[in-house]
Amino acid sequence: MSTTRPSVRTVLGDLDPVDLGVCDAHDHLFLRSPLLPGEELDDPTAAEAVLRDFAAAGGRALVQWTPFGMGRRAEELAALSRATGVHLVAATGLHQAVHYDPAELERRYDGLAGLFVAELTVGLRGAPEGVRAGLIKVAGEYHGLGPHTRRVMAAAAEAHHATGAPIAVHHELGTAAPEVLDLLCGRHGVRPQRVILGHLNRHPDLRLHRELAASGAYLALDGPSRAHHATDHHLFDTVAAVVEAGHGDRLLLGGDTTTRSARRAPGPAHLLTALAPRLSRAFGPDLPHRLLTANPARAFAAEWLGPGRPA
Repeated sequence: MSTTRPSVRTVLGDLDPVDLGVCDAHDHLFLRSPLLPGEELDDPTAAEAVLRDFAAAGGRALVQWTPFGMGRRAEELAALSRATGVHLVAATGLHQAVHYDPAELERRYDGLAGLFVAELTVGLRGAPEGVRAGLIKVAGEYHGLGPHTRRVMAAAAEAHHATGAPIAVHHELGTAAPEVLDLLCGRHGVRPQRVILGHLNRHPDLRLHRELAASGAYLALDGPSRAHHATDHHLFDTVAAVVEAGHGDRLLLGGDTTTRSARRAPGPAHLLTALAPRLSRAFGPDLPHRLLTANPARAFAAEWLGPGRPA
């Protein structure tokens, strides 16, 4: 068992959670997928501009959920954090199989947990020495969990137990969250409090949202910066349902910009300039602080195990 104090593992080192500040809990500065040709997020200058806008609006931290093998530009993250003053948390892990070359996946399956552990405790592949991941990103499928997903989640759970790292989960259109918790928590022994369920506002089952929050897992509500997105209004419904059930401490907010086209819409700064005032008017002035500052400080903090743990 770890005897260290919880810390958030950023690309510049471990951080006291109280110093994390206002946090975009789910976003992407860089991302590449064969499913999105021509929509790559691969421009460091554009990423720096996004971070500077976010910082000017009061943002202090951004969590990039881009996992291994999807163009996360690990070599750029530390320099961007230094240049902008924004704390960055990077991800290891794997996304759905459709985002990768099948032959590459077969080569990666053996030793997958070891890869995740190394990136969390030693350093991200391709990054300067000491730049480490601070979470494990995995992904469910639309209303189900196939062989690839189960294999990756088993490796993620093994890496979690070896390091203490939180596990962040992409849910396709917000589905399959109960199956994910059954697998990660029921079968593999990960505590729900260490799991962050993404995209839940895209599946408007408010009873389910309340049940998931009651389990102790975090619900990452994301995508509000994408203009006129069909699921945007579900975010406020989910916030209302979960807060009224007494589980407002389980909610996180993120912009989740995933394509070059989406970057032309308001970016992470939108969380602070537009969404936070709306939340304040609807639920009172305390709620934006909880969702953007207090909750992320707990969700992304870990009592780190293994090499590189804090003193």
